[in-house]
Amino acid sequence: MAKVLVVEDDGELRGMVEDWLSHEHYEVECAATGTEGQEKLIFYNYDLIVLDWDLPGVSGLEICREMRNRGNKTPVLMLTGKGSISDKEVGLDSGADDYLTKPFHMKELSARIRALLRRVAGQTTNVLTARNLVLDPVKFAVTRDGQPINLRRREFALLEFFMRNPNRVFSLEALADRVWASESDASPEAIRSCLKRLRKSIGDSEDQPLIKTVHGVGYKLEC
Repeated sequence: MAKVLVVEDDGELRGMVEDWLSHEHYEVECAATGTEGQEKLIFYNYDLIVLDWDLPGVSGLEICREMRNRGNKTPVLMLTGKGSISDKEVGLDSGADDYLTKPFHMKELSARIRALLRRVAGQTTNVLTARNLVLDPVKFAVTRDGQPINLRRREFALLEFFMRNPNRVFSLEALADRVWASESDASPEAIRSCLKRLRKSIGDSEDQPLIKTVHGVGYKLEC
């Protein structure tokens, strides 16, 4: 469940994209203006941004250029009604990673998002693996040694995040920022409880844990 920011001023299209991506099991947040989107990107982190070109306040091009100038490498999928090669060139040169011309089919939007997430993680398939665990974000399924594991939505999101970022240590604050909704009031204890349930569900062992506690620092998935 990657965390996606949708910045689109067309309310109908924004709602359609939000509903579709939520149905596809993404954690979706929205902004209706360039200024609102810009503010969210300053304070919160996302796995991917769906960004309209023409926005009130600040254009998508300006937002993208500013992000890249700050060193923000979050993948950007640019949406626009402009379809010429020169327009695409301008959009990609501003720092966008891909370009989708309106009108578009929601299935193509999903495919483009999956491709960008694979590219960032250096993967060639949507399916994630770690030791004897296999996670399929498209089917919302997890198996251990071929046997299905039932996870709650947040536990699934937490496991997917760790599997997309193996061997990297994340504090409770970082996990709250990257896995929970940006304005969530999830407490450290709630996150620890989610971790505990996840470890129990995947059969994590104490001697060789998949999700390891780095005392005083945070947690990491150790492959």
